[in-house]
Amino acid sequence: MNYISTRGAAPTLPFDDVLLTGLASDGGLYVPETWPAITPADLEAWADLSYRELAFRVLHPFIGGSIADDDLEGIIDRAYAAFDDPDVAPIKDLGDGLHLMELFHGPTLAFKDVAMQFLGHAFDHVLQAKDQRVVIIGATSGDTGSAAIEACRGRDAIEVFMLHPHGRVSEVQRRQMTTVLAPNIHNIAIDGTFDDCQDLVKAAFNDAPFRARHPLSAVNSINWARVVAQIVYYVWASLRTAGPGGPCAFAVPTGNFGNVLAAYAARQMGLPVSQLVVGSNRNDILTRFFDTGAMQMGEVHPTLSPSMDIQVSSNFERLLFDLLDRDGAACTETMDRFRASGRFEVSEATLARARVLFDSAAYDDEATKATIRRFFELHGETLDPHSAVGAAAALDRRREEAVPMVVVATAHPAKFPDAVEAATGERPALPAHLSDLLEREERCTRLANDLGALESLIDETLT
Repeated sequence: MNYISTRGAAPTLPFDDVLLTGLASDGGLYVPETWPAITPADLEAWADLSYRELAFRVLHPFIGGSIADDDLEGIIDRAYAAFDDPDVAPIKDLGDGLHLMELFHGPTLAFKDVAMQFLGHAFDHVLQAKDQRVVIIGATSGDTGSAAIEACRGRDAIEVFMLHPHGRVSEVQRRQMTTVLAPNIHNIAIDGTFDDCQDLVKAAFNDAPFRARHPLSAVNSINWARVVAQIVYYVWASLRTAGPGGPCAFAVPTGNFGNVLAAYAARQMGLPVSQLVVGSNRNDILTRFFDTGAMQMGEVHPTLSPSMDIQVSSNFERLLFDLLDRDGAACTETMDRFRASGRFEVSEATLARARVLFDSAAYDDEATKATIRRFFELHGETLDPHSAVGAAAALDRRREEAVPMVVVATAHPAKFPDAVEAATGERPALPAHLSDLLEREERCTRLANDLGALESLIDETLT
């Protein structure tokens, strides 16, 4: 399996190089040259596999010989040994064809663990094989940072610099990052929004002299290895709710578009996904796109679901590339226009193609709390604010009652206790391994939203 850039001007690379490279040298994102196929016979054969066994089958064609089969099995086993549920992504039947897939059973209580634990062990294997080290620069709106730090802490061949927007993540999210005192972990609070953090990361990757000084890599979902590991749980959910070959629908709360893109990738491979519902909060750039065909930046508003407080959904470029018939030049022109003017628009025909699969809806904080309260009272399920956005979108945009609808629950409610308590009257407790989190020592550097300041800090740290 080889990978190409959405911008069309970067070298074609195998999986192991894509893993270490992250962002393509032309500023684009790597995608598979062709989508591997999942056949009806595959789905029949996979119906009774464990999550780990299924992960091997789904991931294997993407790895394309870069990692030996025995080593890939070992990476998968070590990655999911850290989860507190043997199913990794347990699924609850809520009745009337509605299901809840819990993706928060990893060490940092968020869906990012499912991919990041795989990523950390894959990094370790590939770096040892190549006798290399990497410098990871990442941006987080809350959950990516803690998951990446947990996956990479204490690893000799990896140095991590994680940026988060100062004052715009929950206290639990912040402390899950800043209380990790391993010498290879460096937390940086940026005066700005998540989009500012993400822009700094991309600017550092695109700064040729800086990249020449440091072997940069990425853990954000700009790294294809993050997305590919998430494809597995969509296949898993489809098999367990619809059975082999049956249609299935998913409702996914998303800001950066990486999680729902993995569901789209599963459908491109042949998984019978009939509908993908994108749930947005007040920062509704994705919902506005699917409503109008126009992608237009706006102000980033703080909400109860901070991981979705985003106005530049970087992973959308991978979908755009396909919608533009994989024309790298057209994708480059569109993304350049978006960066220059804050807006681009697709044709009515292109929007219609997207709407065959995608629906979307946006909810403010009051609607989010109302959904948390509703699921608590009707189903006895406590949702975090992000999962509640997805649940609301599932109820409002579901097309076919006969098709199972899976709500993707992306975070443990204890990561956002204030919002949950305001909605239900009950304050969720952190699991035992994090019970003393609020008393742990923190370490973090605060920086202005300035590329020069960031690069100087990294240079000084690594000297």
